[in-house]
Amino acid sequence: MAPSRRDLLASAGAFVAAAVTWPRPGSAHAAAQTPAATGRIAPWSGNPWYWEYKGAPVLLLGGSKDDNLFQIPDLEAHLDEMRAAGANYIRNTMSDRPDGGFEVYPFARLADGSYDLAHWNPEYWTRFDRLLALSRARDIIAQIELWDRFDYFRHNWTPHPYNPANTRTYTAEATGLARDYPNHPGTNEQPFFYSTPTQRHIAPLLAVQQRFAEAVLARTLPQPHVLYCIDNETSGDEAWGAYWADFIRTRAARAGVTAHVTEMWDDHDLKGSQHRRTFDHPDRYAFVDVSQNNHQKGQAHWDNFQWVRQHLAARPRPLNTVKTYGSDEGPYGTDLDGLQRWWRHLVGGAAAMRFHRPKSGLGLSPRAVNAIRAARKLESVAPPWTLLPANEKLSDRGPDAAYLAMRPDGACALFFPAPGSVGLDRTGAARPLQARWISIDTGEWGAAVTWPARTRVEVATPGPGLWAIVGAPAGGPP
Repeated sequence: MAPSRRDLLASAGAFVAAAVTWPRPGSAHAAAQTPAATGRIAPWSGNPWYWEYKGAPVLLLGGSKDDNLFQIPDLEAHLDEMRAAGANYIRNTMSDRPDGGFEVYPFARLADGSYDLAHWNPEYWTRFDRLLALSRARDIIAQIELWDRFDYFRHNWTPHPYNPANTRTYTAEATGLARDYPNHPGTNEQPFFYSTPTQRHIAPLLAVQQRFAEAVLARTLPQPHVLYCIDNETSGDEAWGAYWADFIRTRAARAGVTAHVTEMWDDHDLKGSQHRRTFDHPDRYAFVDVSQNNHQKGQAHWDNFQWVRQHLAARPRPLNTVKTYGSDEGPYGTDLDGLQRWWRHLVGGAAAMRFHRPKSGLGLSPRAVNAIRAARKLESVAPPWTLLPANEKLSDRGPDAAYLAMRPDGACALFFPAPGSVGLDRTGAARPLQARWISIDTGEWGAAVTWPARTRVEVATPGPGLWAIVGAPAGGPP
């Protein structure tokens, strides 16, 4: 019989503390607030690689059909579908580009067709308020993204209210904003992202940006279930993200709460210098988004993520992947790539995994739903926040053949990206292990097995497809 969730929660901190050391509450790095007392989302004091919410550790899993979810017309039904699947994590960009024809801009439109950037379009903010209320009611954590660079380039810039051709609030001469930016956002030609005081200090533009950010924060800071990301896959100036991260954190402090902020860099190599801007500034960025690792495949995908964990080991923080790429319909790999990436991060120690929207990812498709259901089954036996990556315990393993996470008492989770077998070293285990297969393709339990103590066992997948196996010692936690 699997250990109860209550038993696992009670013993989780003790298991992980046996192998890892991190700043504890009351240390110089501990937050001023006690998250358990407030119920707000925060790095968990028992293991800060993971999140806690409402005073208990929480594993964030998600998949959704769009990124700016607050704009979609069937939001409530989509959130209900997520909740039924076991999903509790969304990405919400504050994006307003008219991809689906139902999106609205945040600013008031005048009779002459221009936009007044000093006044709001109430419909935009009503939609956002609704997302916050509906997601909170369902215990779904919302990672809010303040700026999406694709809104301000190419065909999206031409009709945008910020374009000086479409507003009387400021002029092209006063802001340096051009009518057209036809190139990819990665060119960083857009002055929109250089407005802050340590950059070009474009005062008329910055005033409007600040007012927008204040409106977002007025709605989100009172909410307990919100995380913040500054940009979508930026390759721009470090000073831009730093300014807005500090802006959010300062406003939160004034409101008497703590805001947890990150930045998402564009570099597909997590060892690149862009990512160090987040990795090496834990006082500014309370968590790390490593979504761009999902352009990697196979063993490199795992190894790069584990490199980040090692780099941050002296001061652990949650690692989120709010965009898992991979879909047969898209340009960033196949359905199989998406599932493998999501599960490598799960077993490898990520705090949050979400399938990216179609066609770049699996969204909340049936394959994504089954993967989420399978992950919840794994969590019910051996919560990932009680485990540590432990591939060194595997033998006869080729590259990308299998991935293991383990607890000091022998509980473990093992993921196979493809059918195969590996040896598992249990020579140091004092008790037998009761394990059960999980089909990632169906989301259902498979066969149960018992592994003896003090020996090496051969673990072979029970059939075609994607499989995980999870086990805990007979008799439950010590």
